[in-house]
Amino acid sequence: MSSALLRLASASPRRLELLSSIGFDAERDIEVMPVDIDETPHEGESPEAYVLRLALAKASAGAETTTLPTLGSDTAVVVADRILGKPTSRDHALDMLSLLSGRSHEVMTAVAISGPEGLLTTRVTTRVFMRHIEAHEMAAYWASGEPVDKAGGYAIQGRAALFIERVEGSHSAVVGLPLFETAKLLARQGVSLWR
Repeated sequence: MSSALLRLASASPRRLELLSSIGFDAERDIEVMPVDIDETPHEGESPEAYVLRLALAKASAGAETTTLPTLGSDTAVVVADRILGKPTSRDHALDMLSLLSGRSHEVMTAVAISGPEGLLTTRVTTRVFMRHIEAHEMAAYWASGEPVDKAGGYAIQGRAALFIERVEGSHSAVVGLPLFETAKLLARQGVSLWR
């Protein structure tokens, strides 16, 4: 019989690491069950609605085969209401980094957690300010392999930290999970962080 306290409907190692950082034992307390969700934005869908829809879909799909509280989350990098997904090629990544260079953008992360209290949600928007990034830095960053599976083509918790001037809002939300807000939802679903 499983002793897990939570199901994570995500394959993201970053979300698992973030949950571990607030006291979960990744192997004992969390049952990881990635779900396959179509992440294509709907026509006319706002970035806010997009991340919330995906978080809800992930939590709902993940909860279908368990009684455990189930967490789904989605993060989008947004520039002028344009959602920047994961890069599909080197050129795509360099285009995104060029767009982000020398300006601010928003990172929106939604969280949905199913459980005894139903489906609870939150959404956090963080503003990230990037310095100007030189073309050779973008090329070297792509060559590092880090941007490959990252929304917006960068990882704030990795080498892209060199490009970030400042963050206004939740740093952990930019990584993939707003810990303060997530902890509040978990508490409402009866998941204790102090064991």
